Amino acid sequence: MVEEHPSPIILASASPRRRQLLTEAGYRFTVVTSDVDESVFPTDGVSACDYTKQLALAKANSVASEFPISLVIGADTVVDFHRQIIGKAADAKEAQQITAKLFSTPHNVVTGIAIVRLSDATKLLASDTTTVYPRNMTAEQIADHIAGGSWKDKAGAYAIQETGDEFVERIEGSLTNVMGLPMELLASLLGQLKISAERKQRD
Repeated sequence: MVEEHPSPIILASASPRRRQLLTEAGYRFTVVTSDVDESVFPTDGVSACDYTKQLALAKANSVASEFPISLVIGADTVVDFHRQIIGKAADAKEAQQITAKLFSTPHNVVTGIAIVRLSDATKLLASDTTTVYPRNMTAEQIADHIAGGSWKDKAGAYAIQETGDEFVERIEGSLTNVMGLPMELLASLLGQLKISAERKQRD
């Protein structure tokens, strides 16, 4: 039986998209950002699935060390382009290069999830992969995309919820995964801990 008042949930992420997805799903949570330096995690010789799970776990553990009785959710999203891990663009030039590359051929978006609670040694790790089939972008469209700034702080330098109708032909897999938090997978993991979203009461 699902607990009526589960232990507090903390989202270890500053991402507004992840906050939105959790809120819309009906979960009660607070946000505490982690201080993990993502640049120290090497991408060479590691799969995108393993890389994202390592980072998600590091983020969750960082926050869980301060709040050991809370259930902490960490997540990390990258693009897997022919086994090359692509994260967030450092500047407009890199964003242009990434966009030109990704919107020429199908690519995978991978999100790792870690759920940690130190007080009872809870640790769940998983990842989800979605294949994105893009429409080819013209040089003018790429320039407009970069000038618009929507690439900032997003894996692969784009947000499907903002540009998907225009630049994505179709996807195979979870849409919320491409947005940064695969809610189907997360709900399954939280379900293993007897935690579910609150049902919205009807008038």
